[in-house]
Amino acid sequence: MLTLHIDLGKQWRGGQAQALLLMKGLRACGHEAELLSLRGSPLARRAEAEGIRVHAVEKPLARPRAAMQLAGFIAQRKPEIVHTHEAHALTAAWLARASRRTGLIASRRLAYHLQQNYISLARYRSAARILAVSKFVAESLAASSIESRRVAVVYDGVEVPSSVSAEERLGARRRWGIGGEERLLGCVGYLLPEKGQEILVRAWPEVLKRSGPCRLLLAGDGRSQPQLEALARELGVADAVLFAGFVENVAGVYAALDGFLFPSLAEPLGSSMLAALAYGLPTVALARGAVPEVITDGENGLLVDRPDPGAFATAVTRLLKEPALAARLGAGARRRIEQNFSADHMVDETLRVYGRVCEERRKSGRAGA
Repeated sequence: MLTLHIDLGKQWRGGQAQALLLMKGLRACGHEAELLSLRGSPLARRAEAEGIRVHAVEKPLARPRAAMQLAGFIAQRKPEIVHTHEAHALTAAWLARASRRTGLIASRRLAYHLQQNYISLARYRSAARILAVSKFVAESLAASSIESRRVAVVYDGVEVPSSVSAEERLGARRRWGIGGEERLLGCVGYLLPEKGQEILVRAWPEVLKRSGPCRLLLAGDGRSQPQLEALARELGVADAVLFAGFVENVAGVYAALDGFLFPSLAEPLGSSMLAALAYGLPTVALARGAVPEVITDGENGLLVDRPDPGAFATAVTRLLKEPALAARLGAGARRRIEQNFSADHMVDETLRVYGRVCEERRKSGRAGA
C-alpha cells in the first residue's frame, strides 16, 4: 500500500511526532509511506533522517502549493491513502479534491468545536475517516455536526523504552543539578495557560513544606514562561523550580524524574503523559479531557479532580511519602502503555482504518479513479 502523509506545520509537537512514528511503523510493516511537508521543517528533517522520501513544499502560499503538488502526486502515483495530520494539510487536500481520487484520512488532535461554516465543515466532511486521538476529541466532532460514521478513535502511541540504567539516571539527574536524596518531579510541554503549569508552581510551597527537598522541572518553552518565573519568585520557590526551556532530547528529562505531573486543563490526549507512563513514572494528573481514558486513579496514576494547587500538593506528597504506592503506580503505568498505547498498537489500529476505507472504495467502484 502506498500512503502519502501531509503535515504543513512549522514546529515539532505531538502531532508531528505521531506522524513520524506512523510512517516508520508503516514501512516496518512493508507499506510505502512518503511525506509532503514544509521544506526544512523539523518533521521533514527527521523523516529524511529515517530514509523516508520527503516532497518539499515552499513558503509562502504553502497550502495552495501543497494542493498543486498533491494533485500531481495522486495523478502520477495513485496512492491508496492520503493522510493529513493537521488542519492546513487537510485544507490542501480539500483544495486538491483528493477525496475524489483516493482514500482521504484526516487526523484530529484538538477538542474544540469546529467552526460552523461551509469551508470548515466541508474540509472534514470530505475525509473518508477522521481519526480522533481520543473519545474526548470524538465527542467534540459529534458536537460539531460531523457524522459518527466518519469518525474513528485511534489513540496516539509511544515507543516503550528499555529500562533506564542507574548510570543513565545518574547522568540525567546531574544535568539538572540533582544529587543525593533530593527528588525531582516535572512535566513536559509548552508553557501556556491551558497547560496548567501555574497550578504546579502555586502548589510547590506546600509540597516543600510537607515533603522536604524536591524540585519541579518544567521542560518546554512558551508565552507563559515569564509569568511563571515571576510567580515562582513571588512565592519564594524560584530555587526549587527549574525552567529547562525546549529540550531536544526529552528522554533525558524522563530518565531524571521521580514522578511526572500533568495539570493540563482540557487535554485532547497528552503525548508527554503517555511517554512518561511508558517510562514507568508514577504520575499525578488532572482528571480533565481525555486523561481519564488513560489513567485509572490508584491503578496507573493518581487523578486530581479539580485544578487546585492544594489538591495537587496533596497528591504529590502521597507519591513522595509512599514509595510502595509510587512503585506500584509506575509498574501499572508502563503496563497500560504496553497493552493499549504503544506505537505498534497505534500503527495496527490505523492500518485497520486504512483497510476499511480501501474496501469501501472498492465496493463503490471508486478505487483507482
